Amino acid sequence: MTTSSAGIQSSLQHRIVVDAERKASNSGLAELWRYRELLYFLTWRDVKLRYKQTILGVTWAIIQPLLAMLLFTLIFARLAQIPSDNVPYPLFAYAGLLPWTFFANSITGSANSLVGSAGLVTKVYFPRLIIPAAPVMAGLVDLAIAFVLVIPLLAYYRITITWQLLLLPVFLAWATLLAFGVGTLMATLNVRYRDIRYALPFLVQLWLFASPVIYPLSIVPAKWKWVSMLNPMTGVIEGVRSALFGHPFDWPALAVSFAVSLLVTALSVFYFRRAEDNFADVI
Repeated sequence: MTTSSAGIQSSLQHRIVVDAERKASNSGLAELWRYRELLYFLTWRDVKLRYKQTILGVTWAIIQPLLAMLLFTLIFARLAQIPSDNVPYPLFAYAGLLPWTFFANSITGSANSLVGSAGLVTKVYFPRLIIPAAPVMAGLVDLAIAFVLVIPLLAYYRITITWQLLLLPVFLAWATLLAFGVGTLMATLNVRYRDIRYALPFLVQLWLFASPVIYPLSIVPAKWKWVSMLNPMTGVIEGVRSALFGHPFDWPALAVSFAVSLLVTALSVFYFRRAEDNFADVI
């Protein structure tokens, strides 16, 4: 009995060491790259589920920001007379709605991703960060479709395209990074606190009005502008508009907003890593 007990104890100790080494190796980008096909599969699954049994299909990716643009133009431009930095308000609003709609839909999808994939989380091993990343990647498909209207709008309103348009992918990558960070945080919190699914729509609405989607940053008093730049979506939206309309970039303000984005994403991933060991127990 003594020999058998010693053998079992030795076996358990060996398993603990291997598991620790496995986890350490899986925390890097190399492990995420190894499972890139799974990320592709989950992304494609989200895209298909989003438009399954819909009449208009992917056209909804254009209809959503287009209808919001028309509504904002009627209320905020015609009735409230909100300025738009010498840009026709419909185009001004659409340029702000593109990154915002992508961001809002991405974090909403990511927030529910872990709970909706409980079977995968509890039965199969893979880097869990792939799950909240998939809705963000799926949102990029919608964003690309919605951008189809940008060129006709620029031509209709006779907006000259400048070299600054080359920086547009940089700001879209920034929006993707931020959506992944905030979505990962919401997904982690939603596993333990299911109130998140009810509170998130309200948070998204508040964040919309705190971001310069329907109004230009120029109407914010100078002494409060730095507060606006602490909102990372402010930098994204201002950067996208400057790239599209050829406006000067406010690099110091954009740097502050980008630094906040990096901080939010880093802290979100760190918190996710600390909490993921307990996902299978509480999901």
